[in-house]
Amino acid sequence: MHPMMRVRANRLPPGATLAAALALAALPAAAQTAPAAADPAIAPKPASAATLAVQQAVAAALPQEDGRDAAFAAQGFVASSADPLIRDASGKAVWNMAAYDWVQGPAPASVNPSLWREVGLLRKHGLYAVAEGVWQVRGFDVSNMTVIRGQTGWVLVDPLTTRETAAAALALVNAQLGARPVSAVIYSHSHADHFGGVRGVIAEPDVAAGKVAVLAPAHFIDEAASENILAGAAMGRRAQYQFGGGLVPGAQGQMGSGIGLGVSSGTITLIAPTDTISKTGETRVVDGVPMEFQIVSGTEAPSELNVYLPAQKVLLSAEMSTCSLHNILTPRGAKVRDTRAWAGYLDEALQLYGGRSDAVISSHCWPRFGQAEVSRMLASQRDNYRVLHDQTLRLMNRGETPAEIAEVLVQPASIAADWFNHGYYGTYSHNAKAVYQFYLGWYDAVPANLNPWPPAERAKRLVAVIGGPAKVIAQARTAMKAGDYRWASELLSAAVFADPANKAARAALADSYEQQGYQAESAIWRNQFLAAASELRSGRLAAASSTQSQDMIAAVPTQLLLDSVATRIDPAKLAGRHTAINLVMPERGETAGVELTGTAMLARMNAAAGPQATLIGPRRLLLGLLFLKVPLAQLEAAGLKVEGDRAAVEAWLAALDPMPGAFNIAEP
Repeated sequence: MHPMMRVRANRLPPGATLAAALALAALPAAAQTAPAAADPAIAPKPASAATLAVQQAVAAALPQEDGRDAAFAAQGFVASSADPLIRDASGKAVWNMAAYDWVQGPAPASVNPSLWREVGLLRKHGLYAVAEGVWQVRGFDVSNMTVIRGQTGWVLVDPLTTRETAAAALALVNAQLGARPVSAVIYSHSHADHFGGVRGVIAEPDVAAGKVAVLAPAHFIDEAASENILAGAAMGRRAQYQFGGGLVPGAQGQMGSGIGLGVSSGTITLIAPTDTISKTGETRVVDGVPMEFQIVSGTEAPSELNVYLPAQKVLLSAEMSTCSLHNILTPRGAKVRDTRAWAGYLDEALQLYGGRSDAVISSHCWPRFGQAEVSRMLASQRDNYRVLHDQTLRLMNRGETPAEIAEVLVQPASIAADWFNHGYYGTYSHNAKAVYQFYLGWYDAVPANLNPWPPAERAKRLVAVIGGPAKVIAQARTAMKAGDYRWASELLSAAVFADPANKAARAALADSYEQQGYQAESAIWRNQFLAAASELRSGRLAAASSTQSQDMIAAVPTQLLLDSVATRIDPAKLAGRHTAINLVMPERGETAGVELTGTAMLARMNAAAGPQATLIGPRRLLLGLLFLKVPLAQLEAAGLKVEGDRAAVEAWLAALDPMPGAFNIAEP
């Protein structure tokens, strides 16, 4: 490897995958936050009287506390790690299990009381027994690792997000239950927080030698490698808001993610599956343990399965059912999920496993125990998603727009009576709009919204109509005094977009966002409001660096990487040039042909006829050329060969925009 490539060789191209988005938003144990504001006008504020009134109303409407969740969350506790900090090889803390120890007693006015209760349960960590031969490690990452005793070793389901947290979880298991090798790993789905720690628990040579099996749902490797690669830069930036990147846990700060706490900031890895599950009803005997599988792809992830253990009477309902309403369209961005199918899979699970399960566990949150409890949860969550779907369509077919539907669609009281249906992660408001988008797209059929002015231009016109920024701010302050933070934010956002340098507008907008964050039951709504407030006050935080390994790079198909490169072509810089360039990667046995049509770039996994130039070398060097924009001459010194018209290659590279960095969200 050439020395200049070594610094970045263990990292994915920035913004390349969902894993990169998770790492970008990761909260290290000692999270960095913006410097404390010296000016009182831009300092964080306590909860207002209006917010306190909202919190009191929420508390009065919450379900009666029956103690079941607390009992279920504590049931089977074995032990936890004596040291709450998990560190990487250099000694840097990547996870702090004690980060939320302060969440005790009554909720402060700055935290929705329902969310406070949820975090109080999620903060529990350690090894927990679920059934004979089945345990979970919870609280060592945003996700759970399920541990099953096989005949020869441990079968692990979902080895957390990073190598470091997974290794710490396995160390706890071996210390408490007796050291055993890992005989198999099962990935429940294609999101990085369910496979990224795999190299912390197994070694690839053991997989290659057949000593360790790795199971996953069909299409896992493609989805794990490719989900959101084309929109990775935007998703990574938005994920900072969703997960509260840079916010410190606290009564006025980050309060988890609704189905977990933060995201560990270690190394995300990947080992390809050796066996895949394609359809519901398939069975395997994994290290002597009989298993049945349910394919639920298209719900929370595009490639996902549930695992049923018939001997232990345990259903692992990966992320199809957790302790919260989930997202139909996650705020960080993704393809919209199929709510109707989601409800259907929950009903299928109820029919297949409800009557023969003594426990339902998931890859987030805590279990529920007892056959009646399992069936009740699956049925209630099924109805929750079905109501979201059916009632959105009922109102949609009456001509109501996404905003109108989101305003009036309310979770039925019988469904809200179950804490696990509350919107700690997804919300009825956000999800109703997602269902609308799934069927009809972004356009609400109101012609005024067909071709509106972009935000900054619209804001300037709106501010002018109202009478200038001073009047906008004055009206917004009046709205804030009345507790109408939604309207205040709309007015003040216009003022900021019309003039980002207006300090009074920025400070007031931050204040209005902050109060909405305090009021939010959804942890990720809270994070988005508070992240915006922080950036308006103190400026955009530097993006966290991703610590991806080459596992992920190797897993991304070359075609997909080149399609991503094509999204950075500036047609004006092509200047009508028609060019064909071949890329030959001998170590992979691959040849790709790139055609520049004068306005676009097309990539095909076969050689182009009559190329103007051919580049020959390891794929990592070509990635350095295309993603990191390393000068061609330096890569030639590292072993890249250029045959043919060098100027054609240089012209292609010159037409590529650099990899996108962070961008503004709360301001233009």
